Amino acid sequence: MIKLFSLKQQKKDEESAGGTRAGAGGKKASAAQLRIQKDINELNLPKTCEIVFPDQDDLLNFKLIISPDEGFYKGGRFVFSFKVGQGYPHDPPKVKCETMVYHPNIDLEGNVCLNILREDWKPVLTINSIIYGLQYLFLEPNPEDPLNKDAAEVLQTNRRLFEQNGRGAPGWICSLGTFSCILGVFDCELAPLRLLHASCSAVTDMSGHRCLLGGSP
Repeated sequence: MIKLFSLKQQKKDEESAGGTRAGAGGKKASAAQLRIQKDINELNLPKTCEIVFPDQDDLLNFKLIISPDEGFYKGGRFVFSFKVGQGYPHDPPKVKCETMVYHPNIDLEGNVCLNILREDWKPVLTINSIIYGLQYLFLEPNPEDPLNKDAAEVLQTNRRLFEQNGRGAPGWICSLGTFSCILGVFDCELAPLRLLHASCSAVTDMSGHRCLLGGSP
């Protein structure tokens, strides 16, 4: 896994050595690869955002991590996957949220409602444009164009309850000995299915109801 700064330096070294490689085999770069490399070189990330490339030779698939420092989601850590197709920049990247979150513009499957990823996409837009758009969703959630209608309604009618739901109710609050985690706001290494079979003391479902569970060790 390689972070953005290291990747940029590597690409500069490659270019100074005699050109850009598209992959481990040194094949000619596609139009999408050339454009995404340009976007990456010109990135100006906010301090709350970080990009990670699981495969340093694959610029078309990467992760964005947003850690808001203000607003409803302050203190959270949200991971997005980017898949850039060969039609880029004429077609937008496919972006999904990998962290469960209680948000009017992100559904339980991780689909994101952001206009520039849909009908308002234009080839002049860049990865930087998308990153700032995603960051803004965490600063100012938009209840007027929701994917999660329940979250949108709560945001419009009871902002205090929305904030409480955003920090506790979106996922499962589980306790495994001295270890605890809140899915949806803070990163957790355990998958939901494993949590169901673990020894959980309490669960808060998406509608805010709490129920006690007796799990097996």
